[in-house]
Parts: sequence; structure tokens; C-alpha cells
Amino acid sequence: MPGFELIGKEEEKEVMDVLATGIFMRYGFATERKGVFKVKEFEETFAKRCRAGHSLGVTSGSAALKVALTALDVCPGDEVIVPAFDFIATYEAVLEVGAIPVMAEIDESLNLDPGKMEECITPQTKAVIPVHMCGAAADIEAIVKVARRRNLSVLEDVAQACGGTFRGKALGTFGDMGIFSFDYYKTITTGEGGMIITDSKSLYDRSDWYHDHGHDHNPNVGRADEGRSILGFNFRMNELQGALGLAQLRKLDFIVAEQRKNKARIKEVLKSVPGITFRKMFDAEGDTATFLGFMLPDEKSARAFHGALKSEKVDAIYYRDNAWHWAPNWEHLIAHATANSKYFPFSIHKGKVRYDAEMIPQSDRLIRRTIFFAVPVKLPEEKFASMAAGITRAAKSL
Repeated sequence: MPGFELIGKEEEKEVMDVLATGIFMRYGFATERKGVFKVKEFEETFAKRCRAGHSLGVTSGSAALKVALTALDVCPGDEVIVPAFDFIATYEAVLEVGAIPVMAEIDESLNLDPGKMEECITPQTKAVIPVHMCGAAADIEAIVKVARRRNLSVLEDVAQACGGTFRGKALGTFGDMGIFSFDYYKTITTGEGGMIITDSKSLYDRSDWYHDHGHDHNPNVGRADEGRSILGFNFRMNELQGALGLAQLRKLDFIVAEQRKNKARIKEVLKSVPGITFRKMFDAEGDTATFLGFMLPDEKSARAFHGALKSEKVDAIYYRDNAWHWAPNWEHLIAHATANSKYFPFSIHKGKVRYDAEMIPQSDRLIRRTIFFAVPVKLPEEKFASMAAGITRAAKSL
């Protein structure tokens, strides 16, 4: 997830435009900023690329989740379905709005399984968050179909799949809303930062007002005189982030193309490993190729191969032991240890919710035999040759 690999003169130029004005806030100061509105330009360019009606820059992908859930009227007492394989921010955002995240099974794409999704639905279920994990699309059309039949809102988490598509349509545009992350490790980066997209004007307006203390951003009056119809908070993206985002977004096609090329090269080497299979792709052409996921026949062989790769200094990720991306490993979540000393919102939840691996046996079996490689944009021949040789030697452990 390589935005930081390509920080250069393009980013420097955009940032210098902002520094020359001395105005870092995205709103107001029309005279002083001399026509420089980087966040607004970033939003408009991003929406156009995704063919979305509206987009809103915010401080982080986590903030984007919270703002979007708020706009969707997810409230205390509600439940939201989320996959077991995910970054913890998705669960945290649900808890931040007072709702309860319900852990759901993944399928062989390592994303939310639409066939198992209905098993998680209760009278309290308000929404589902399909997460396009590690750069590749979930079975999003099937997920949306189930959600529509059961009257659930759909918030796509595209934090790890910026630039990805499903049958030619941008990820993030299938549900009611979509969110993106631009932190330091993401496909494009603004250091921190996030984006919300939607085709709904009412959902956009609620998000826009909420993310800036309720300001309605009336262009005909000064900032202090703007109206407000709801209370809000501060999740504004700043102009420096917007500047970086503009430069990075122009590089997105190149980033994805290089990752696809490098992923294909690494995959060819892996094909010689005994018993290996690869992560299911519902649309391989839309994969951003930020990661290469593959499976061994069982946990024992996966652990052996992972250990051998580590000995060969080949970076690989075994998510079954990961502290941040596998829900049954989150001891604080299992303990319901929210920041509130009263354990809110778990303390008001009427149902029973569990996050141990026994609740998602299909997912646990899959993740136990799965290994990932992060795919770089830059893969010099020398580094690739070393990686290929390490994989070949590690395969002898099987």
C-alpha cells in the first residue's frame, strides 16, 4: 500500500501553492487564499474519477466511517454487520456512534460472505459495512442485493482498495455511501486523511454539515454568518492534505498498473510452491494489486512456510496472529473495553454479541492457512530476484 513510495516534486509543488497563501484551513479567507482551494479541487477530482455525485474530504478514513454512519442515522441500539477480517477502525467507528458491530464470516475472497450475512441479521440490524480488504473487491453486488431485500444501509469501506473497480464500476459507488483512507500506508496518501462519496444529496449534506460543526457552507454569506440545522463536530480535511491528495491522485493509475505488474511477477514464482492456491477474485481486472493473498493446504504448512519466508528475509503477513486486522485477536473488543468507563454502548445493548473465533468457523479455517505479501510499486530487479530466490528456498520447508 505504497503512496509514500512516490512522494516527489508533484506533491511539493501542490503544497507550496498552499504555503504561499498562508491559509491552511479549507474554508473562508477568500481574498487571502488567492483562488487556492486544494481540498475542494481534490474532492471534485475524486468524485469525477469515481463517477460519484458528491465527495467530502475528512481528517482520516476512521473519521469518514464515523461521519458516514452518522449521516446514515446509525444510532445507539442499532447493530452493524462487519467482516471478521478487517482493520479495527471499522469496528471502532460503529462503537463511536453508539451502535454494536456484529462480526460476520468471510468467504474465499477474504471479504464479507453475502451467503452468511443473513445469519447475522436481527431486528436491531441497521447497516452492513462490506470491506474491500487488501485491495480486492468483495462480492459487492450480492451483498447489496441482500441488504436491499432486508432494508439495510450499505456503507462500503474502500480504505484499502482506492482505485479498485467491480465490473468497471468504482468501488464505493455500489452502496449508499463509500469511504476511503489516505493514511501513510494507503495506495495514495496525504499522511492522514479520508474521503466520503455518495450519490445522495441528502446524505452528502448531512455529512458536510456534521463534519464542520453544523456549518451549512452557504457561499453567499461569510463563515460566521452561515446557517446550521444540525449540531456537528470537527473532521475537516486541511489544505495541506488536499494538496498532497491532488498530486497523489494523478499518480493512481500508474500506482495500480505497477502493482499489477509486480504482483503478476511474484505470483508466477509462487505457483511453483507445492499445494498453493490463491485468493478468490470476483473481478480480477478490478483488483488494485496492493496485496497478494495465497493459501496453503492447512495451518501447519502455512505457519511453516511463513516461518521459512521470515528466515529468508522475505516480508510476509500471517494475519491469524496479527493484532490489528483479525477481530478475535482484539482483547479489548472481546472485553467490551470502550473508552467510556461504563462500557457504553455494550452496556445498553439488549442482545448478546461475541467476538471469539468459534463464532466464525469458516473464516477461522480460511485465515489460518492464508499468507499475504504487500506488493510495492517499486520492485527493482535485484530486490525481485532476492525475493524469488527466498520464496524458492522457503518452499523446501513444505
